[in-house]
Amino acid sequence: MTRYRFFSFFLVAVSGAALAAGCGSAKKSVSANEVAVVGDQSISKDQFDKTIDQACSTYKTQGQKCPEAGTDQYAALRKQAMQFLIQRAEFAQKADELGLTISDADVEKALLKIKAQYFGKNGQCDDQCEAKYRKQIKKQNLTDEQVHEDVRANVVQNKIYEKVTADVEVSDKEIDAHYKKNKQQYVQPSSRDVRHILVKKKALADQLYQQLVNGADFAKLAKKYTQDPSSKSSGGKLTVSKGRQVPEFDKAAFSLKTHEISKPIKTQYGWHIIEALTAIKKEQVTPLKEVRTAIRQELVQQKKQDKMRKWVDDTTKDFESKTSYQVGYAPPATTATTPTTP
Repeated sequence: MTRYRFFSFFLVAVSGAALAAGCGSAKKSVSANEVAVVGDQSISKDQFDKTIDQACSTYKTQGQKCPEAGTDQYAALRKQAMQFLIQRAEFAQKADELGLTISDADVEKALLKIKAQYFGKNGQCDDQCEAKYRKQIKKQNLTDEQVHEDVRANVVQNKIYEKVTADVEVSDKEIDAHYKKNKQQYVQPSSRDVRHILVKKKALADQLYQQLVNGADFAKLAKKYTQDPSSKSSGGKLTVSKGRQVPEFDKAAFSLKTHEISKPIKTQYGWHIIEALTAIKKEQVTPLKEVRTAIRQELVQQKKQDKMRKWVDDTTKDFESKTSYQVGYAPPATTATTPTTP
């Protein structure tokens, strides 16, 4: 599910939608103080306004201005706020249908982990950590109760994700097929260690080349003259893989004999003088047995994402006939946002 980003955008929104009286699947009327009714839960105007306010507070803490009313950016902000609140209300009701229980202890455990991550040390939250947390929520105009509700919503999402994707499996046959289809990803190209000097003018490159063939210290000249900041401190030394550099450099680097120094070579970056330091290490293919576990994890993750995406889409469609909006608050039709795994 969504990785909890502490106090970021709509994950700092006001508490979850309040339960409305009654039950059933038909659309319900929206009262004057509500912006929407989602199944058996209502979303109040006060809640919606506070969500916008909290988003604006986040903008300010990031040194940005909150979008002005009447602008496209503000319309997008309202749309995101409504989508966020609607989806959270949907998830809360689906959690009940799935038989999920979210205890206060679950919420406290999740919040403690967040506090320790952002304000604590070594995974622990002491009194100083707690003080920093209190200072931060005050800065963002949040109450501890609002943060608890927000964390609870994320715990709900996590538990739904675990429930929905619990039966996802990947077979050895699928792993073998993935490896065969994407074998190029597991190829380690030929490589070798070289060092080079990069300068802008050919005249200087020619001068340095003559010094080198006459026995000058390559590393010292590289540290003094090269315009390549990534290799300057190491005397121009770097490891190159075939096909990963600009063509002119690549051709020269893999054509030289060990310890041979090239004449100045022109590339889009300037003039290079290259010395081959080692023999060429041949291309290698990582065997399947060494990447089987990683491929399994990748495919499991992909399957879980696909299954969760379908579940979210189905949930959104299921609630379409159960959701009513106050005039001016219905968001434009769009694809539902699928929460991602931690």
